[in-house]
Amino acid sequence: MKCDSGDPSCSATLIPGLPNDVAAWILSKVPYSHHGRLKVTCRSWRLLLSSKSFLASLNNRNHLLCIFPQDPSIASPFLFDPHALAWCPLPPMPCNPHVYGLCNFAAVPLGPHLYVLGGSLFDTRSFPIDRPSPSASAFRFNFHDFSWEPRAPMLSPRGSFACAAVPSRGHILVAGGGSRHTMFGAAGSRIRSVERYEVGRDRWVAMDPLPGFRAGCVGFVGREGREFWVMGGYGASRTISGVFPVDEYYRDAVVTGVEGGAWREVGDMWGDGERVRVGKIVVVDENGCPALFMLDGNEILRYDMSSNRWLYESRVPRKAPYNSSFGFVVLDGELYVVTHLCVVYFTETRRSRHQKRPGTLFIQIYDPKKKTWRSLVAKSPFNYPIDINSAVLSSICL
Repeated sequence: MKCDSGDPSCSATLIPGLPNDVAAWILSKVPYSHHGRLKVTCRSWRLLLSSKSFLASLNNRNHLLCIFPQDPSIASPFLFDPHALAWCPLPPMPCNPHVYGLCNFAAVPLGPHLYVLGGSLFDTRSFPIDRPSPSASAFRFNFHDFSWEPRAPMLSPRGSFACAAVPSRGHILVAGGGSRHTMFGAAGSRIRSVERYEVGRDRWVAMDPLPGFRAGCVGFVGREGREFWVMGGYGASRTISGVFPVDEYYRDAVVTGVEGGAWREVGDMWGDGERVRVGKIVVVDENGCPALFMLDGNEILRYDMSSNRWLYESRVPRKAPYNSSFGFVVLDGELYVVTHLCVVYFTETRRSRHQKRPGTLFIQIYDPKKKTWRSLVAKSPFNYPIDINSAVLSSICL
């Protein structure tokens, strides 16, 4: 790494006895998860590690998992480096004293930033006070100065929505969504609205709405960044015995261009008599082409675009503990299946959180190319067991 002469950190000695270029190169080899500890060593190290040129010199070698255990304005999210088995806390998001319980938001990496968009929350100014409301807020975490920045709010508030980044254009696309909260298994609103966020201009632009109301869906970009897909989710609902609400899940997907245009429908993804799977879906970038994987129970399915069918891919080697569930996220082209190492009873956790010891996370990792599994165990950085099912998982490359 060549030390930028305009960088204030280069005017001071980084490591005595070494040229600053060599010292900066040595520090760039330290995993990003340890940078927080290095910054407090001295002023010159803090300035160097916080500079844009130094962050760019990392050359995307640090593949990090980001875990949001709950409302990020209350509980700090954490970065996890699976290679160094190290955790790095992020500061809490700016707090609004009128709202609480944010969940079902989207965490989207784009360049050296991590965006947190929308979600569902409770607003003390609304009536009735116990009814969740969708959020239109947008925040961006800047890894240069390690702080949160407010961004322009979405045109339509939403949670549980489809979202995808288009790095080549500097855009983020969002579609559908509603107000459903993790505290309630059903109900909540649904919307058709579709928007495009232009990062450079910090503005949202309305696009053609979805053909129907859809929430709980997944979004991704296909056809070499030319198409925006919205898959699955739920629309209408029905009741059992006129009391219990049940979602009607979509069996198809809809597609439009990343710059807008008419939506076209992709047919039924499930065969006649085949059970509709509603597991968690993630997208792996395989040389510019999206590969979709669904975790349903202990099975992993892969979506075949040519046949428009979900096909069996593999099975998770170790089941989740009783009364627990899996988290599912992509990191460096691999599928990370996250759970607790032992049984966690969250009702007891909420009552006596201060008496609980941090748990242990068990991560099973599947390589779609080699079709092999491996696993690792990591001590949780949280001082209480987290609910993996409601936690928001994301990844970023620095």
